[in-house]
Amino acid sequence: MVDVSAKPETARTAVAEAVVRMDPATVALINSHGVAKGDVLTVAKIAGILGAKHTPTLIPMCHPLPLSDVRVDLEATGDCVTIRGSAGACARTGVEMEALAAVTIAALTVYDMCKAVDKRMRIEGIRVLEKHGGKSEWPQESV
Repeated sequence: MVDVSAKPETARTAVAEAVVRMDPATVALINSHGVAKGDVLTVAKIAGILGAKHTPTLIPMCHPLPLSDVRVDLEATGDCVTIRGSAGACARTGVEMEALAAVTIAALTVYDMCKAVDKRMRIEGIRVLEKHGGKSEWPQESV
């Protein structure tokens, strides 16, 4: 790991996004709570929060951070589930990896819960949208 002990602790936040593309009928099934494995959006939200909390055990060189806030929001509309996640901590290094882990694990959970009804789902657009705190602050430009 990189030594960050000389850096000051500052409030840090990051926002990330992921999209799970699927058949519109699958989105309708999710919204009607008709998926056999259960309430997809609620389970994926909880999984995403757990993913953020477990980031340093999943990513070998990632610092364990004292997370003070993790949020995961999912919206199922049209032909996709859009996932937006944020993480916050007062720390010496940023929380981008935690935000990315949150949306990725939530996306994988949506995929797992719906794979029996939609074989053509795809996860795409995993990216950091915002980073605040520390030396650099930025919103990512639209791609």
